[in-house]
Amino acid sequence: MARHSFAIASLDAPLRVDQFLSRQPGLPSRSRLKALFHEGRITVNGKPALPSARLKIGDAIIADVPDPVAAGLEPEPIPLTVIYEDRHIIVFDKPAGLLTHPTPGRSTGTLVNALLYHCHDLSGVGGSIKPGIVHRLDKLTSGVMVAAKTDLAHHGLAAQFKAHSIDRKYLAVVYGEMEKLSGSFETVIGRNPHHRLKMTSHTEKGRRAVTRFSTLARNNGMSLVELTLETGRTHQIRVHLSDHNHPVAGDALYGKGRTVPARLKPEPRAALRRLDRQALHAYRLGFDHPSTGLRMVFESPLPPDIAVVASSLGLLTGVKLPARSGRVQ
Repeated sequence: MARHSFAIASLDAPLRVDQFLSRQPGLPSRSRLKALFHEGRITVNGKPALPSARLKIGDAIIADVPDPVAAGLEPEPIPLTVIYEDRHIIVFDKPAGLLTHPTPGRSTGTLVNALLYHCHDLSGVGGSIKPGIVHRLDKLTSGVMVAAKTDLAHHGLAAQFKAHSIDRKYLAVVYGEMEKLSGSFETVIGRNPHHRLKMTSHTEKGRRAVTRFSTLARNNGMSLVELTLETGRTHQIRVHLSDHNHPVAGDALYGKGRTVPARLKPEPRAALRRLDRQALHAYRLGFDHPSTGLRMVFESPLPPDIAVVASSLGLLTGVKLPARSGRVQ
């Protein structure tokens, strides 16, 4: 058990205790701190504190952080397409259908299990069920990811994600022909109070979310869109596109699932109906190497299921996309 003590000597602005602690080096992330609040391991002036408690000058904070406990995760020989690897980081192409990390009800068949098998050494900063994980993709979203193999790399990458200096670009096939060739969506996004699996922009408690878009092709009542994340909220792209009446093809949570436009010809109709996930792919990831500082950019081609849909809709003609996974800078 590690005990961390803090005395509030000054405040530039009103601050919640969870916000204060999440900024302190050596403490877990804000999401992991929630459990410590729930267990009463965080006190202010000797009394268990709520995460939303406002700090005052003179307050004394104590956070008791238990030592990491092995979660009993087993390495599993799950195929993993590695794009780049050194002793600090590993960059890979996550397939659709692979959960990023274990959940309370599932400890096998995840990306973490695959990484444990492949790497043997991962950063412990993410905790016992998220070793090495510095960001995530939805289970049914494919694309380029990076994981940390050392604590130094984990902190360095996490700082870049927090500063929004990571270059993250996605490709999506969406319903409707986009009205604009380029633009941006800016809202807040928070948990949907009426549906525990969904996020929403219709909330007063959300966090700022910005997505830039560029329309690459429009045809047959559908579009191929490149999307750039300026922030990284849960389901951000899917929420923004759905809000603007261009839901991602195959998205059963925010869109029309396997519904197809009635006027489509048999080939694209069949391709859309075979699509069993959202047509969303993280095709580009750029960051500064956490040890050398060198800028590194990696790309991944459209996976076959999305490529077949886009091709059958006539959305790939004249569009230049990556032909293979690899480092481009």
